[in-house]
Amino acid sequence: MTSRLALLAQADSLRASRRPFVLATVVRAQRPTSAKPGDCALVLPDGTIEGFVGGDCAESTVRLQGIRLLGTGESTLLRITPEAGPGERVEEGVVTVGNPCLSGGALEIFLEAQLPPVLVVVHGDAPVARALVSVGRALGYDVRTEADPLPEDANAVLVASHGRGEDTVLKAAAAAGIDYIGLIASHRRGTAVLDGLQLDADVVHTPAGFDIGARTPEEIAVSVYAEMIAARPREPGHAFDVEPAEAVDPVCGMNVALTADALRLTHDGRPYHFCGPGCHQAFADDPGRYVHA
Repeated sequence: MTSRLALLAQADSLRASRRPFVLATVVRAQRPTSAKPGDCALVLPDGTIEGFVGGDCAESTVRLQGIRLLGTGESTLLRITPEAGPGERVEEGVVTVGNPCLSGGALEIFLEAQLPPVLVVVHGDAPVARALVSVGRALGYDVRTEADPLPEDANAVLVASHGRGEDTVLKAAAAAGIDYIGLIASHRRGTAVLDGLQLDADVVHTPAGFDIGARTPEEIAVSVYAEMIAARPREPGHAFDVEPAEAVDPVCGMNVALTADALRLTHDGRPYHFCGPGCHQAFADDPGRYVHA
């Protein structure tokens, strides 16, 4: 079993490499569950679980809920009870799942989505460029300067170089489909740059930033980030590109994430998926009991 310290070190490594994950921590456990408060695990986008938060069936529920949270970027308290129930009960900040496969007791597990911070690339070394770096980092963003080539997961490219090398950066950012591209320039010069590059104004924001009467480099940086924030997608469920495929365990009725290593059997040409070895074996022993139930 991976130790808590090793898991936390692995979490730090994942953050450093900008890989998303969910940190699952047991906060309450009723006997005779095998998990204890403080036990923890990491849930990766492919459904891999590192660590321990309970037996196979509890782990299956944590896997599914964790993958879902990677799609929203939210965190929640997961309650797993041994009583069978009609699906999930969702309240504000709490998801309750009845899992009849549990050996008894109940678990409460805090699931905390850990997504990479917004990645901003700033081009230039003028006062405004330096302010874009400092203000962006104060907002908690991952701000990098003069990145060449552009990182594949960059969210924004901000150009404040007074014309130095801006054409190459703007073309690369537009070709990469960066969510927000901002050029700090006067309206006249910005329009001339876009015309010369044959780029549309809806691709590159220039003059970048809201018109808030900004004067200092820091105020200009605030206006640019305000526009960038306003321009980002508002639809829920798109924090990270995860769309978990799911199936219902025919034995216990639990929802199961269809990961590469999910337990499955084929009966009469149809695949069935299971939350754990117990349900898998029960179905294998008597498929007709569950297929026609």
